[in-house]
Amino acid sequence: MIEDKNPLRTPVEQLGEFGLIDHITKSFEIQNTSTVKAIGDDAAVVKFENHTVVTTDMLVEGIHFDLSYVPLKHLGYKSIMVNLSDVYAMNAVATQVTVSIAISNRFPVEAVEELYEGIQLACSNYGVDLIGGDTTASTSGLIISVTALGEQVKDKIVYRSGAKDTDLLVVSGDVGAAYMGLQILEREKAVFKANPNSQPDIEAYSYLIERQLKPEARRDIPKLLEELDVQPTSMIDVSDGLSSEIIHLCKQSGVGMKLYEDKLPLDPTVISSCEEFNLDSTTVALSGGEDYELLFTIKQEDFPKIKANPSLSIIGHVLPQSDGIHLVTRGGEQIAIKAMGWNSFEN
Repeated sequence: MIEDKNPLRTPVEQLGEFGLIDHITKSFEIQNTSTVKAIGDDAAVVKFENHTVVTTDMLVEGIHFDLSYVPLKHLGYKSIMVNLSDVYAMNAVATQVTVSIAISNRFPVEAVEELYEGIQLACSNYGVDLIGGDTTASTSGLIISVTALGEQVKDKIVYRSGAKDTDLLVVSGDVGAAYMGLQILEREKAVFKANPNSQPDIEAYSYLIERQLKPEARRDIPKLLEELDVQPTSMIDVSDGLSSEIIHLCKQSGVGMKLYEDKLPLDPTVISSCEEFNLDSTTVALSGGEDYELLFTIKQEDFPKIKANPSLSIIGHVLPQSDGIHLVTRGGEQIAIKAMGWNSFEN
């Protein structure tokens, strides 16, 4: 479905491993004073004044992405976003990343260049430095592994384990759009397979597709909360689905939770596309995943500080662990929340 815009195909072996690394990283610039030494030595050197946050994610072709409709530049961008999101979920500031890739011989140098264009754009937009990584051969497609580093003063780091009874449950942005974007792309892929001459008409779904192909990590939320003088009591990013993340918070904090269906923030295009696909929008919001919004709890006394903010939605509150984890439907019925999010180990 994605046309090859660059007919040139330079074999990777023509450059060799170190030549390829030099080629794809030559235009990256250092943006953080904590980066002492980036690419070019046996190891990178960083120097932090505060506590260091470290996170790693891996993206595997055929499991996490499908190159029949995912442009390599978007994939590079997204690979950075999914890691930065974890740093921001700790209420920390992202500063550096390392990127390692394994590629099969079907990928020419030009394809790797396109992938790193997205990586560079993400690093530039979010003020992080690429300080290292690795390249190697793969016999099973493309594999991307990213490690992100960040920093924060000890007292401002937020864990999943700090939620307390009566705290309010808050989510940034809206949920469910990335999952529906995936449904649109999968449908168009099926149409293309049936009729390669068909032209996809996806203009009406641009927001949904962008949320799937080019998500944005919520760097703005920790900054916003600091400006509002709100310290979250617990926090997690919404990567595997809202229901799974709520269960993680409750398990780590030893609490229960009540979530309200009518408070879930859904973009109108999510609702309309759910109707088109005959899907329940609440189920999509709870189990869709890949929204990369931030889900967190705050003390009740901080409610006045955030109640009118358009970037934040109060969707529930914390209860004692013995009360369990429930969704309150629009009709007032209470339904136990189970982990329905995406699982890479399921077929």
